[in-house]
Amino acid sequence: MTPIRVLIADDHPLFREGVAGILDRHDGTSVIAQATSGREAVELAASLAPDLVLLDLSMPDGGIWALEQIKQQDQPPVVAMLTVAEDDDSVFRALKAGADGYILKGVGGRDLVAAVEDLAAGRSYVSPGLAMKVLQALRAAPVKPGHGDPVDALTAREEEILRLVAQGKSNKEVGRALDLQEKTVKHYMTIILQKLQVRNRTEAALIARDRWSQP
Repeated sequence: MTPIRVLIADDHPLFREGVAGILDRHDGTSVIAQATSGREAVELAASLAPDLVLLDLSMPDGGIWALEQIKQQDQPPVVAMLTVAEDDDSVFRALKAGADGYILKGVGGRDLVAAVEDLAAGRSYVSPGLAMKVLQALRAAPVKPGHGDPVDALTAREEEILRLVAQGKSNKEVGRALDLQEKTVKHYMTIILQKLQVRNRTEAALIARDRWSQP
């Protein structure tokens, strides 16, 4: 199995090198570079084409700025924030800017590896302690006039796909389960996000889990 190629960006050497050590000791992951600023992270992401980038939020040049720049690349990698910031503003700014995951620095080594593997496989990840906060904010968001529960607007096929995404399946795994091409699943996901009025599959999955876990 080809290891997941990871770029770590954090301006605290001790923490950054500790994360690199954890991932390098795991057979399925390989740290290909370390950056100390947002600008350096953008440059390394462009030149090395990692599979996944872990970005600190508060490093020089800013993690959000780096996230936005990296996501504008022709073939952007998966990007997750790895940070101590768990306030609402930081979480939603990152998700709105295109973050595929949001991992708190208090995570253990085993859970960090699992999160990286999930993200690299195309799944979303938000630290468990933040998931309910994101969901509560989504519930509180105003619904556009004339629209009821947006989940009700999904077709049977879209609902079927969303249920699988809510179970943590990647686009490839959804396609395999439903005998669809991966690009077809991506097309469906774009429509689903628009109908649910959310920005990414992380928020969509949280809505789905809340909806279908109800008795």
